[in-house]
Amino acid sequence: MQIQTKYFGEIEINQEEVIHFPQGIPGFINEKEFILQNFEESGLFQVLQSTKGMDPAFLVINPFLFVKDFEINLDDASIEQLNIVRKEDVEVLSIVTVKEPLSNSTANLQAPLIINRTNYTAKQFITNSSVYKTQEQIFKQTSRVKGE
Repeated sequence: MQIQTKYFGEIEINQEEVIHFPQGIPGFINEKEFILQNFEESGLFQVLQSTKGMDPAFLVINPFLFVKDFEINLDDASIEQLNIVRKEDVEVLSIVTVKEPLSNSTANLQAPLIINRTNYTAKQFITNSSVYKTQEQIFKQTSRVKGE
């Protein structure tokens, strides 16, 4: 199947790798099918691309890569809705807000995307946790050595 993407033009996708969001994504409830593409070779960032058109296309990142103790507790309804059997089948991603300079970019840890990789169903899970922010700094600021 051919689709038009925001960042990569027209590409061929495998229908079996389409991720289904039965309720859509908040703010995009009519967008129910997406694919994941690596944004760059390192695979640090990915694009969650709608299969219907160029938009929406969300830049996403694995939150465990920049928050070592990131933790999420899915409720029973979400586990049942996504038919999750083993935690190893779950992929967690956070939507990125790209800022200038890139080092100021943030990710939404308050509402991560939960993907069951065995059946390709997903949802955006709103945690209501006060521990994480909707704009969590991805690149932590470090103090610079004098003279740099």
